[in-house]
Amino acid sequence: MSRSLVFSGADVAIVDLQKDEAAERAIEIATEFHQLHPNRSVPNITTHYADVSDKSQVDESIREILTKHERVTNLVTCAGFCENCDAIDFPPERIKRMLGVNLEGTYYYATGVARHMMEQKTSGSMIFIGSISGSIVNVPQPQAMYNASKAAIRHLAASLAVEWARKGIRVNCLSPGYMITEIAMKAKILVDNPGLKAEWESKIPLGRMGPPEELMGTVAFLSSDASSYITGQEIKVDGGYTVC
Repeated sequence: MSRSLVFSGADVAIVDLQKDEAAERAIEIATEFHQLHPNRSVPNITTHYADVSDKSQVDESIREILTKHERVTNLVTCAGFCENCDAIDFPPERIKRMLGVNLEGTYYYATGVARHMMEQKTSGSMIFIGSISGSIVNVPQPQAMYNASKAAIRHLAASLAVEWARKGIRVNCLSPGYMITEIAMKAKILVDNPGLKAEWESKIPLGRMGPPEELMGTVAFLSSDASSYITGQEIKVDGGYTVC
């Protein structure tokens, strides 16, 4: 997400639970940008810490960001995690943690940034990272609470899009399908079920899982004026999985 925005020329503030890791990634992005555009100034990339489930930390991170950046005009909320567990065995504390990160974190950041935009009387765009799991039930893995959290993200985006439309704030949901990420490939469910990746891919019309880089174009599009008449929508980037 950050690479997409930086390569489009935007300054970026990365907020992460692992600030050191985010700082390393920021250096990588800046280096790559300079290699691609040696005659252009590298955008301002800053890194910040927050547990997004904690509203006080979210508010503090936004205040810190505004000491490093003049204003915020775009927001991408992509903090989230999935745990595969039978619904009747899912511990209550893990339910609260998942909803805190996947749903409440998006809500806290969206409302915090929206307040800033309204105070500054500026328009902007928000992209909530959902999942195809918000509209279909994944098989064969059990993940009812994750699916519910992503369905909530999809409807939250639509609801805020309507509420804030007259304020010039657009809100859309980007829902990826099965993506090949470092975390995904190390997930316990794939370690325990080595044939599961092939099973997923057999149901994807394009025949493969997608690398995160294939989300970059949609992020840039929804963040830019090219999508100025699009709000409250869900765009699925899933290799055709959900049309079958």
